[in-house]
Amino acid sequence: MAGSGSSEVRTPIFSGENYEFWRIKMVTIFKSLGLWGLVEKGIPVSDSKKQTKKVEDSSEEKADAEMIAVLMKDAKALGIIQNAVSDQIFPRIANADSAKMAWLLLYSEYHGGDQVRSVKLQNLRREFEYMRMRENEPLSTYLTRLNDLINQMKTFGEVLSNERLVQKVLISLNKMYDPICFVIENTKSLETIELQEVIAILKSQEQRFEMHNVDLAEKAFASFSVNEKQQNKNCASFGPAKSQKHWQSKNKPWDSGSKPQQAGAAQSSNGSKFVHQEGAKPQCNVSLLQKVKKTTRKQRRSK
Repeated sequence: MAGSGSSEVRTPIFSGENYEFWRIKMVTIFKSLGLWGLVEKGIPVSDSKKQTKKVEDSSEEKADAEMIAVLMKDAKALGIIQNAVSDQIFPRIANADSAKMAWLLLYSEYHGGDQVRSVKLQNLRREFEYMRMRENEPLSTYLTRLNDLINQMKTFGEVLSNERLVQKVLISLNKMYDPICFVIENTKSLETIELQEVIAILKSQEQRFEMHNVDLAEKAFASFSVNEKQQNKNCASFGPAKSQKHWQSKNKPWDSGSKPQQAGAAQSSNGSKFVHQEGAKPQCNVSLLQKVKKTTRKQRRSK
């Protein structure tokens, strides 16, 4: 952080990568603070004529005051550069006693000569050719990666045409965008269509995909809820309490006031058993019942 008056300027931190981006941002900051002239050209030195005139006019104190102000501005610019590099980069400019010297040290090391810049540009071109949209990667994320790479190429003097950029976008998307890319390629002229128009069409298609996914999720959730309710209803209808209520509603004699041992089998006075199975009516011995009725009638007549 570096200050200018009462306001503070947030400087980007250079850690050894993307020097060209960092340099552009720093130049803008220096210009906004009125310090770029000192960083680019260094501290101005008065010529002998001006110095003689200042002496004759007895304005040495004024000249000293101006020089002090310049030195303070240069120290401010140097402090901004020092605060804008990481601890690993700072030793490279630790001995610089002016903003111009620190700036040139970084420029000569990281900007590089023509051969170094040519190698870096070639690597960026290779990365551009092989860049593809990852599976399940959001469109905005991929376009940001691609745009960052294009900007890096611009800093090394490589400017791509609009047609080349449109072609790159259309051939580098994943399979999900194949239908819309096919429509664009067959209905639009790639030589005249703007990249921003293509991006707008692709983003509209992405929104359709998102809406479709939301609808599928809602339908799946609704289906899951219905199945869960139906399952709970079926479990309730076949539960023990429901089963007991169903039998009692028919007023079956073997359900009212029966003892635990009567639920399994009922034994008559002569030792015969009436077996009751779950889910079926008990079978009665007809001949035995007739004998019991006859015996009862005889007893009544004898009385």
